[in-house]
Amino acid sequence: MFFFGFASGLPFLLVAGTLAYWLREGGMELRDITMIASAGMAYSFKFLWAPLVDRWRLPLLGRLGQRRGWLLLAMGAVMGGLLGMASVGTGPLALFVALTLLVAFSGATLDIAVDAYRVEIAPANAQGALVATYSLGYRIALIVTGALALVLADHVAWPMVYRAMAACMLVPIVACLLAREPDIVRTRAQNWVQGLREGVVEPFADFFRRFGGKVAMAILLFILAMKISDQALIGGIIGPFYLDQGFSKTEIAAVTKVYGIWIGIAGAFLGGIAVARWGVQWPLFAAIVLGAASNLLYLALIGADGDLTRLTIVISGENLAQGFLGTVAVAYMSALVNQRYTATQYALFSSLIMLPGKLLGFFSGWIVEVTEGYTVYFVITAVVAVPALLLFFWLKPRVRLGEDAPAMAQVDAAP
Repeated sequence: MFFFGFASGLPFLLVAGTLAYWLREGGMELRDITMIASAGMAYSFKFLWAPLVDRWRLPLLGRLGQRRGWLLLAMGAVMGGLLGMASVGTGPLALFVALTLLVAFSGATLDIAVDAYRVEIAPANAQGALVATYSLGYRIALIVTGALALVLADHVAWPMVYRAMAACMLVPIVACLLAREPDIVRTRAQNWVQGLREGVVEPFADFFRRFGGKVAMAILLFILAMKISDQALIGGIIGPFYLDQGFSKTEIAAVTKVYGIWIGIAGAFLGGIAVARWGVQWPLFAAIVLGAASNLLYLALIGADGDLTRLTIVISGENLAQGFLGTVAVAYMSALVNQRYTATQYALFSSLIMLPGKLLGFFSGWIVEVTEGYTVYFVITAVVAVPALLLFFWLKPRVRLGEDAPAMAQVDAAP
């Protein structure tokens, strides 16, 4: 799970934040950068093909098993896409964008396969340890593709950096070949209609049956809104912002991609303590407030002119808040899942939670250019969290979450 977590984290920044530095140094307009670096929006739609990954056994690679076949295909596609990006460069832009989308799509598929593998490889009482190990691998990948990639880019050309990142996927590929397939007996659908119903219709129908139409829709809207502030800064806007404030790539790497990652891990640890002590709901409310407020810290960086003290303080507050929010949000979404449809339902929730922020990030370059500065955009990313807070208070008396067992989520009978 450590190596699979590393594999899942590897493509994430390479089609978003890290890619934005490459495009910025190529002289591209900010609005174009943020649009191209929004290729990671593919992660927000992975629920659309999650049933396919969940139920279709691949030809040839399927001999490794349902899960390992998809894992190997997705890892190979990520590696090939990164090598393709390095080979063509940003010159033929249409081809470069197509390869970027391939990496993003393959990375999202890898997420689906890893989540399904994790759920099936061990019983529920071992899932906490598996998630922690997976998360450590994922964070290490963010350091490699964030900090290490930026430091390398100060000394070698960007295509060489992306070739090095592609080579890093070889280790998870070997791990996949050595891993064992989960001991799951799968029943084959008798026909396409039955397969479509069981794989695509039932996971979503089950969710609406358990919570009721009105409450279920409110939950989905809440999931859409709860991390919009966080996701709005992950795309292509934040890299050019740091460069525009006078920081070098090495300084950005050291503070935001190394120090910041460990602060984020500390925030995630605090989130876990809060959930264990107070349950999911009130820590989630606090996390949404802190996550939105932390975006306003970036206002203090405007005009920083390379002041590393200011950068360190801002990253400390922002990453601590976002790490806290990330853990509590996962706990909340896990409590909503029916274990019978884990892969598809969790793919739906984890897709929705990223979508609005990615859409806002898609237009971030345009907003910054129109308003002639970053101030308005950072304020917008904080204010957009208000609907999530309002939905929280509407849902709290209507949805009870079993604090001891995530599968016990249920609807209160109160109207």
